[in-house]
Amino acid sequence: QVQLVESGGGLVQAGGSLRLSCAVSGINFRIFTMGWYRQAPGQQREMVAQISSGGFTNYADSVKGRFSIARDNAKNTVDLQLNSLKPEDTAVYYCKILGTTNWGQGTQVTVSS
Repeated sequence: QVQLVESGGGLVQAGGSLRLSCAVSGINFRIFTMGWYRQAPGQQREMVAQISSGGFTNYADSVKGRFSIARDNAKNTVDLQLNSLKPEDTAVYYCKILGTTNWGQGTQVTVSS
């Protein structure tokens, strides 16, 4: 059974930082591209960052230079470092295994102005 468990969300002031983590089990983690997505109230879910099995990264324009994705294949985790947070970054953040229908349960990030 594939499981993804996100952690690390919370409430932070604008300009602050958070680190999200996603622990994955039940799948050969190292061969999959992993992604972080987010969904704000009333909006569609959008891609935030992706990291391939070889470590290549891709970011949404809105987060380039502020967010950083990293993976640890030994621990089966993928992290998202969020810096210089803005109120518009407020959303539920989800971890996903690309090429599958597997999503985590989400973790709330709230940025106050």
